Amino acid sequence: MSTTSNIPRLVRVLAGLLLLGGCTRRADAPLSTAERSAIADTLRAMIVSAYDLTKPGDRVARMMSLYPPTGSVVSASGGRASVSRDSLSAGIRAFWEYVGQNMRDPKWTWDEWHIDVLSRDAAVVTATYHVPHLTPRGEPHTIAGAMTEVFQRRGGRWNVVQEHLSDLAQSAPDDSTAAGTSSMPMEHQH
Repeated sequence: MSTTSNIPRLVRVLAGLLLLGGCTRRADAPLSTAERSAIADTLRAMIVSAYDLTKPGDRVARMMSLYPPTGSVVSASGGRASVSRDSLSAGIRAFWEYVGQNMRDPKWTWDEWHIDVLSRDAAVVTATYHVPHLTPRGEPHTIAGAMTEVFQRRGGRWNVVQEHLSDLAQSAPDDSTAAGTSSMPMEHQH
């Protein structure tokens, strides 16, 4: 074959490589507004679903679904920090045992959302909430607070890897559903 007959083939190969290169996304390419919105919407939906107290089933397991199945998770709440999934699970279980199961007709309501998508695999979510409900005596009561959660996508799944939970101070706790009562363990208060 002559050199001239290889030129059209070389042009086709180069054109194909350019087209292929133009169709692929660089991992470090800036996120588009649509990508940021999609990630933010995904994380918001995950959190809302995990904290939906109206859904039947194991509420503790649903809340724990936000965290990685293995490995460490840093959780700060009530002036304490834990770094193990077991401690986190025990804290959420204690919240449910001492507070959650005593709430009658609770409705977890999200107030403000601040979601900062850092990359395709990392984001920070800060949200405030309040949970109006009735006490076991039928009296209206509300718990409220703020949370900041650092999410990382691992193996295609978003997980909370660090969090800080802060309860809104109660003016005069008068029953076992008030956050911060002395009978409630301090870990993972909501």
